[in-house]
Amino acid sequence: MVLGIDPGTAITGFGVVKEENNASRALDYGVIRTPANQPLPQRLVTIYAELNALLDRHQPDAVAVEEVFFSKNARTALSVGHARGVVLLAVAQRGIPLFHYKPTQVKQAITGYGGADKRQIQEMVRMLLGLDDIPRPDDAADALAIALCHLHSAWAY
Repeated sequence: MVLGIDPGTAITGFGVVKEENNASRALDYGVIRTPANQPLPQRLVTIYAELNALLDRHQPDAVAVEEVFFSKNARTALSVGHARGVVLLAVAQRGIPLFHYKPTQVKQAITGYGGADKRQIQEMVRMLLGLDDIPRPDDAADALAIALCHLHSAWAY
């Protein structure tokens, strides 16, 4: 069982995927939201607390988290980095194996193409997990993709 995390201070996506009988199944997915008007330290406390509740509930074998994608917006990258740090802390405190994936690695593992767009990834996540609809919001679908990436990568070893 893998917990995938798409970190962010406003919205942190999560997805729990289990591999059974050569098929992947989504056990849980959603987002952790923090209020925009809340100071950053309190937002990080919320993410930490809710992530710990997820770890308690699911007790995953591994956690997969997306690496910070540095774009033209350094402020966004820094904000994501804060949330990612909280995720790394919570997971490390529990001694759960933690794996990091670049966005292109996730795209490659899910669609076979490292330049796939968001819609292609979401549709493949829906198909791979046998879901009726694309998971919403986007952050939850991204987290499921990260968990699937880890499962697909783990098969190679």
